[in-house]
Amino acid sequence: MADLKEIDATRAERNSSWKWIPSLYFAEGIPYVLVMSMSVIMYKKLGISNADIALYTSWLYLPWVIKPIWSPLVDIIRTKRFWIIGMQLVIGAAMAGVALTLPGPGFFRWSLVFFWLMAFSSATHDIAADGFYMLAIDDSNQAWFVGIRGTFYRLAMITGQGLLVILAGQLEVSLDDLPLAWALTMGAVAAMYLMFMVWHWFVLPRPDTDQPALSDTASGVVSGFIETFRAFFAKKGIWITILFVLFYRFAEAQLVKMASPFLLDNIEVGGLGLTTRQVGFVYGTVGIIALVLGGLLGGFVASRNGLKYWLWWMVAAINLPNAVYLFLSIIQPSSTLIVHLSVAVEQFGYGFGLTAFMLYMIYAAEGKHKTAHFALLTGFMALGMMLPGMISGWIQEMLGYQNFFAWIMLATIPGFVVAWLVDIDPEFGKAKD
Repeated sequence: MADLKEIDATRAERNSSWKWIPSLYFAEGIPYVLVMSMSVIMYKKLGISNADIALYTSWLYLPWVIKPIWSPLVDIIRTKRFWIIGMQLVIGAAMAGVALTLPGPGFFRWSLVFFWLMAFSSATHDIAADGFYMLAIDDSNQAWFVGIRGTFYRLAMITGQGLLVILAGQLEVSLDDLPLAWALTMGAVAAMYLMFMVWHWFVLPRPDTDQPALSDTASGVVSGFIETFRAFFAKKGIWITILFVLFYRFAEAQLVKMASPFLLDNIEVGGLGLTTRQVGFVYGTVGIIALVLGGLLGGFVASRNGLKYWLWWMVAAINLPNAVYLFLSIIQPSSTLIVHLSVAVEQFGYGFGLTAFMLYMIYAAEGKHKTAHFALLTGFMALGMMLPGMISGWIQEMLGYQNFFAWIMLATIPGFVVAWLVDIDPEFGKAKD
């Protein structure tokens, strides 16, 4: 009888969780894709140079780099539910701030201020949402919903990189006013996000376990924090691990900042001359579908043979398809079909190759403090994306697009080197029979 009650409780919890898990992880993905991807396209259309776009939008990675430093505050002060609702309010207000500043003078400086606010709030929201997920539902439902949360996070990527960019492109054409078109798009996102906040105010559960850890003494919190860092840097081979996390995506970190400007720039300066709507379609639909398929295949094959077996194939997959951009810069095709196929190949390889990166971070985080250590590794991951991305615009302006993409192929070498350095248990990643 007790087992039946537990099963009924699990089913009831699962049914109620459909009200908030999909919307929570969709809301988690939207500000990240706006800050990291949509802002690049927006600033390019508004006349900002590639060097400035790459430098300043790469700086926006910083909150995700340093979020492990303030993550204990989310545990100590108030509840995870409070932080989720509060950060959604701030993020929505920051989106509205971007919308209001775009039509005015000094829009680049002021919109970056609001993007910074959005980035810090989004990083804090990530901490609270992931913690709340583990508190609000039991272990069996956590496993059951892990694919659901990932799917809705990817839908947020499609929305931000695709549908919203297509909307902005349509408004550019109909209004013939670029700043107003992007301001209205950002305003629409702000309104949508604030509706998510109101929705979550009512539907997020209030688990008894979601309590602030104020019973811990300040000295205990500090000593625990220091111990977590000490244990991380005492891990065997930690410096090789850090090098792997920093340099595995060294080429991708630079390519991702210049790919959209390349597609948008005029043919006369080496670009492909696509419209905003076309770029939204190629990245938000074709690219995302290929990315998801690559990720699914990567997870499947890794579970069959283990990470070590597939590591070199995945290093090649995330790096070598970057050559499609060199190919596109040489032939500058007028056919959008060629562009779509090329981006699909690159994004499929990226999705497949990223599997090795994520699995290795899980492998390296194993141990007593694995949650905190994984968060530290994601901070190094963000740093590995931020620093190369900052200089990518300057390199592109110095070399031109064709030579820049040739440089990207040389920049894939560190990824192969760090893959050669790491040592992985051959059994890690294999599915248990």
